[in-house]
Amino acid sequence: MASTNRSASDAAENKMSPRTKWAIAGFIAGGSLAGLVGAGSSALAVYFARRVITPAARHEDQEVLAVIRGDKGPQVILAATPDSTIDGVFSLFFSGGQGHARIGRIVSYSPAEQTVLREVEEVYSGNLSEARRGWWSGATYPDPAAIGLAAEDVNITVDGGTAPAWLIRADASSPAPVWAIMVHGRGATRLEGLRAVRTARDLGLDSLLISYRNDGLAPSALDGRYGLGSTEWHDVEAAIDYALEHGAKEVVLFGWSMGGAISLQTADLSKHRHLIRALVLDAPVINWVNVMAHHAEMNRIPYTVGRYGQLMLGHPLGRRLTGLAAPVDLKAMDWEARAVELRTPTLVIHSLDDDYVPFGPSASLAEKNPEMVTFEPFNGARHTKEWNVDPERWERVVHSWLQRELAPRNNPGQADAAVQGSAPGQPGING
Repeated sequence: MASTNRSASDAAENKMSPRTKWAIAGFIAGGSLAGLVGAGSSALAVYFARRVITPAARHEDQEVLAVIRGDKGPQVILAATPDSTIDGVFSLFFSGGQGHARIGRIVSYSPAEQTVLREVEEVYSGNLSEARRGWWSGATYPDPAAIGLAAEDVNITVDGGTAPAWLIRADASSPAPVWAIMVHGRGATRLEGLRAVRTARDLGLDSLLISYRNDGLAPSALDGRYGLGSTEWHDVEAAIDYALEHGAKEVVLFGWSMGGAISLQTADLSKHRHLIRALVLDAPVINWVNVMAHHAEMNRIPYTVGRYGQLMLGHPLGRRLTGLAAPVDLKAMDWEARAVELRTPTLVIHSLDDDYVPFGPSASLAEKNPEMVTFEPFNGARHTKEWNVDPERWERVVHSWLQRELAPRNNPGQADAAVQGSAPGQPGING
């Protein structure tokens, strides 16, 4: 195997232009990147590339000013930030993640003082009154019990061990023929998928909320680096294996952010891709080059430096600096360019003000492949928080679209009856 990998690497290197080889050699030697950037810029490119693929602890960047008693219960005064001033239901994690509170509607907002007062719907753990800082999240609930659902704790066999997951049945008496597999985003956990479980259950789907490499629950990858979807999809395939072994006939993949990129890779590469009935993607990464260019611009990193950071991720010689066990093929994960190759029905939900993963490639994917892709734009939700700002609309859109996709394919009359006979909150085609 090592010989095969070496031959592939040598072949890839031989195809490169002398200028590109010189540039990468400059990185390895700490040189000048073909004379285009200096040593300081080389170091910046290395830093930029490593930041993209290295799991990091959550930063407590939300200031908590006070907790007070309101007319209807506790309220929290927060420093006004782009996240904390969006109305809806969110989470505030504090005390290094040991504390967790569900934060509700905005009571008042003072632009002059740069503070916002919000309702505290529930404190699941920790003492919010003692918190001074925390981080904001769209992962609203701590576990299935918080949404009134029973779950089985199951373990899925993956590379390096077992990955814990929650299995939530639509009908406790028997497995559903179609399962929803929830794939969370970069830096998140399986909590992220809890927002979609009730919709899946209304449609008669069993839900499997998985963990995958480097997320803090599943075994870490040997190199400790994200593959941006190029490696993580193997863990989703293992989850599909589990579903099929336990009664599923087909699956629907739900993916948030990088979980969307992982889901797309699974639909493209898995041996079970013919059993993936549909994809539901929330703020997905459709084009990593676009995302990396966006973040380079936001962080005022020169274009050339950002491009060389991308080059390091994709070439075998860059591994010595990035720590990757294998190069990441960003081109293979560019679904904007590969749009017509996507043959799995896909719903893409994306907020137009997402400043973390820009919505442009999502809209472009739908425009280039309208037969397979439906694009549903939201406003004012920022990144992966479309459900949080408008749960009724999110659930309605997903329920309606999935119901059509899951309806029997060979009998149009029966399909029409199925679509008309179920609504959000009522039993669906399987229930």
